[in-house]
Amino acid sequence: MALHFERAEFEGRIAAARRAMNARGLAAILLFAQESHYYLTGYDTSGYVFFQCTVLTADAQPITLLTRRPDLEQARRTSVIEDVRIWYDAEGAAPADDLRGILAEKGLAGERVGIELDSYGLRAHQYEALKTSLDGWCRLEDTSDLARTLRLVKSPAELAYVRRAAALADASLTAMLDAAGPGAFEGDIAAAGQAAILSGGGDVAPSGPVLGSGERALLVRSATGYRTLDAVDQLTLEFAASYRHYCACLMRTVAIGSGSDAHRAMFSVTTDALAAMTDAARADRPLGEIDDAHRRVYDAAGYGEARMAACGYSLGASFRPTWMDVPPMLYSGNPLVARPGMVLFLHAILIDAPQELAMSLGHTIVIGETGAEVLSKQTPEYTVRP
Repeated sequence: MALHFERAEFEGRIAAARRAMNARGLAAILLFAQESHYYLTGYDTSGYVFFQCTVLTADAQPITLLTRRPDLEQARRTSVIEDVRIWYDAEGAAPADDLRGILAEKGLAGERVGIELDSYGLRAHQYEALKTSLDGWCRLEDTSDLARTLRLVKSPAELAYVRRAAALADASLTAMLDAAGPGAFEGDIAAAGQAAILSGGGDVAPSGPVLGSGERALLVRSATGYRTLDAVDQLTLEFAASYRHYCACLMRTVAIGSGSDAHRAMFSVTTDALAAMTDAARADRPLGEIDDAHRRVYDAAGYGEARMAACGYSLGASFRPTWMDVPPMLYSGNPLVARPGMVLFLHAILIDAPQELAMSLGHTIVIGETGAEVLSKQTPEYTVRP
């Protein structure tokens, strides 16, 4: 079997989920988030774009997965799930009704059953079909936070994968910077970064990379249409390296050909902002304080209009369409208390649209007992690629 953790680790995670379910008075939970499937059972697939559900009861009944035929061997060989049920593609197929049959077998009629609604694995029309099938049969309750909360604090085995991803991210950044310069093609720069990750044993990231020069350097989302860098230019790189689906992110904006005083000033204050954010990322303190530090530095330097309204988010084992494992987001007023073992991506971003200048820095941290551990070994510096 292709399990990426010891079976005992999965057993501990499942036991923790069952304790959380019992504390809420739930008889079962319907898992639709692929991140939950992977975390609790090891099940690794892209088949979540179709209807599939794992039924985890609060008692010791076997875990049951309902999925399509193409994922049968995927489930058998990547997970601890032994009871795999199949629904078949056909005109009028009704997997929601098949799921109700599984719930009936488990004695869940009339019971409180949790369901993950905040998931790319459950589309609106599928939820409507499920509600119709289960209406009056059991009581569905949104429990999207149950498994997600358990995933926030990483185990030592998970942190080992995060650190491996961070090392791959460093290698990827080095490769992209080496490939960058006047006349370089953005596609070649992105390819160099991806090659470093894949040849190092990593995975294709759940999204990105966000890579753009010229006015595209101001974008904070990936967009199609790679271009060739000008003799004097700027290049923003934001990307995740992924190892066993665990992500570590980096972000940089570099000067191409030559820098400028305005660009250097933006770099200086952005370095200060990221340092202040990193210092504010402490166990037993609200996550919102990280963004308070971000705002304080930028606003005092007169960059309030150019900064973002949030400055990062949680990372973990995530699947397409995003490497962001949210919530939580890092915004002012977020009351969630940081705990040792949380993995966060901190980003400090300035977008000066009138001058068409961008400056961004970001790194992945692990919350420790006494402060934040920065996983990247790459020291931020104002980089000019001649």
